[in-house]
Amino acid sequence: MQLSFIFYILIAILVLMVMITIHEAGHYVAGKILKFKINEFSIGFGPAIFSKTNKTTGEKFSIRLIPLGGFCAFEDEEGLSENKQPEEPFEEDVVKEETPIEEDKNAPKAFVKQAPWKRIIVLISGGLANILSAFIFSLIFLLVVGRPSITPVVADIAINPDTGVGYNQELVVGDKIIAVDGIAITEEKSYDYLISKAGENLTFTVIRNGENVTINVVKQTISYENPDGTITTSEGKIGFSASYEYVHDVGYAFREFVPFTFDLSFAVIKALFMLFTGQVPVTQMTGTVGTIDEMAKMTQMNWRNLFLLLPLLASNLGIFNLLPIPALDGSKVVFTTIEWIRKKPISRKVESYIHMAGLFLLLGFVLIIDVLHFIL
Repeated sequence: MQLSFIFYILIAILVLMVMITIHEAGHYVAGKILKFKINEFSIGFGPAIFSKTNKTTGEKFSIRLIPLGGFCAFEDEEGLSENKQPEEPFEEDVVKEETPIEEDKNAPKAFVKQAPWKRIIVLISGGLANILSAFIFSLIFLLVVGRPSITPVVADIAINPDTGVGYNQELVVGDKIIAVDGIAITEEKSYDYLISKAGENLTFTVIRNGENVTINVVKQTISYENPDGTITTSEGKIGFSASYEYVHDVGYAFREFVPFTFDLSFAVIKALFMLFTGQVPVTQMTGTVGTIDEMAKMTQMNWRNLFLLLPLLASNLGIFNLLPIPALDGSKVVFTTIEWIRKKPISRKVESYIHMAGLFLLLGFVLIIDVLHFIL
């Protein structure tokens, strides 16, 4: 493995840890606001390499050896404490009686002793923190990277495999196409739109070496030789591949970061739906290690991809954790909602076993798809 790629691997791990920290911070902040007792906030798993305890609250803050996860540990989160009575009512059902001993109403309480609505808020706060951060990362992406220009630049001219000669040779790599048949390319009248409305013989106005140049091009049937040696043909093409320059537009960034994030989130939901319905094979998924590998490759390919991965990963992590899959936050919300409706919980042990089974299944699934990622 090249040293440069190891650098990108480390960047990918750092990005993933930022996402996990945001997620756990969402749980932590909501828990603090709603007076939950928190035992530990940890980044990573395994042995602690750094640990500090708040002497006032007793909360421990840790950084652990394995940088592939994290947790926010609440007091008696699963309701399995030996000192807890099985049928003890939660907060909002307690009938308060006069007592000579004054209790500290502001003292933080264990997880299961809080009202269900409070627990639900804490449970969904991790995913919501990721989703909210996706909006911020989208804004950063549009500010730092910019938006693609509406005018295409000739990046490569296709070669006819039969003749060995390029199509439409009046084009030169680096030509910036600004008009088609005298009509300027705009956001309303894009290059693709103008090409679709034009006839077979066209006139391009291009910027070449700082000057406007007019050239004639012809729509043709373009043949491409695939890597496996087969030939693909496309009709009505000019025969070049385009790249787009990036334009920094602050106004555009602030106008578009919200719909941009919604588009990313919708793409995540659509991908999950297609996966669960079998429209997308499992082999196209990646686990934690595979995700880090893909992130490193994409970042090494183009630094802009790193800034695009930030909102995409944030949205992905937030939405996925809210799914009602055992061991995930969404499943715990379902159990808490049932408890809220029934006025008593499903057996804490049964719920714990279900989440534990779900965790092992998820870990096994992630391991399998990671192995497939590197084999296939």
